[in-house]
Amino acid sequence: MKILTAVSAAAAMSLIAGLAQARDISPDEAQKLVQAGTIKSVEQLNAAALAKYPGAQVEDSDLEQKLGRYVYEVEVRDAQGVQWDLDLDAATAEIIKTERDD
Repeated sequence: MKILTAVSAAAAMSLIAGLAQARDISPDEAQKLVQAGTIKSVEQLNAAALAKYPGAQVEDSDLEQKLGRYVYEVEVRDAQGVQWDLDLDAATAEIIKTERDD
């Protein structure tokens, strides 16, 4: 009985770890998602990020699939030279996380 419980617990932990793991989306796959209307275009996502920090510039970006949704991660540098990391829901362009990068 103890072995079955241990095996079940290990399987559950593996499943949870797999769900929490992010998967990078290739540019080709991203283009297909945009064409299908699943996610916003990079231009729309960048515009949403830059609207939060007028005068900012995009320095880096990445598209990932996390917990069943597409997340656009973008680094911007604002007009004062401060770098910000933002996560946007790639389907809606809603900002879901903002963090100052020290």
